[in-house]
Amino acid sequence: MAGNNSLHGSSVASKLFAVLDAFAGGAQSLRLTDIVDRSGLAMPTALRMVRELVSWGGLERARDGSYRVGARMWLLGNASPCLRKLRELGEPHLQDLLARGRTGVHLAALDGVHALVLSRLGTGHALPSVGARLPLHATGTGRALLAFGDPALVDEVVHTGLPALTRHTVTAAAGLRRGLARVRDAGVAVVREEYRPGLTQVAAPVFHPTDGVVAAIGADLGPGAPVPRMLHAVRMAAARMGESVAAEAARQADAPLPARRAG
Repeated sequence: MAGNNSLHGSSVASKLFAVLDAFAGGAQSLRLTDIVDRSGLAMPTALRMVRELVSWGGLERARDGSYRVGARMWLLGNASPCLRKLRELGEPHLQDLLARGRTGVHLAALDGVHALVLSRLGTGHALPSVGARLPLHATGTGRALLAFGDPALVDEVVHTGLPALTRHTVTAAAGLRRGLARVRDAGVAVVREEYRPGLTQVAAPVFHPTDGVVAAIGADLGPGAPVPRMLHAVRMAAARMGESVAAEAARQADAPLPARRAG
């Protein structure tokens, strides 16, 4: 598809969006040739759009010459009232979990076929960065969101593909579905070395009283960490955040509607 001229004559905005959409598959970084292949833009056009996005802050250029999503895109995404509120409600429970487990912890919400990291605390083993988009099939928070989410999402994730990130990653649809059933039975996901070697993730879902699962809290454990002890701690942190979410939902439901302006 490199050099495809299917977008010839399109607006500048559509070409910029095509470059950004190239990162929608969850890639942490892409080379210019990858962006050309994924966007369908000609090389000179893609280079021009990439340079514009780097100048604006939407993309960042790494030392190896590849490009990754820039901080400005994260700031725009974080402007969402829903995501801001989830992050605000989750912070105290992440702090408590960090104090109990002395490990890295993070909060994630569903973002298409990925888990978007909203907050992170600690210096845990291979802790994902804020704004990172994690694969649902191979991470703790991702699997917690997937297990308790819309069943159609599981089909979509399977259809999209289950890439092997380590030699332990579950890449068969049947294996993933069995794993999700175990998560639903236990109320917590335990994912061992499927995302990165040496990393075990323990995660539990956070529920809204009417909207179902809205987030997941996860602990990132290195080799030798006490996984059984963290199971209860993660479950409790997610349950307590769920109580905070329910209280906020009740507060918003009771809030008076804003007065209509005359005229």
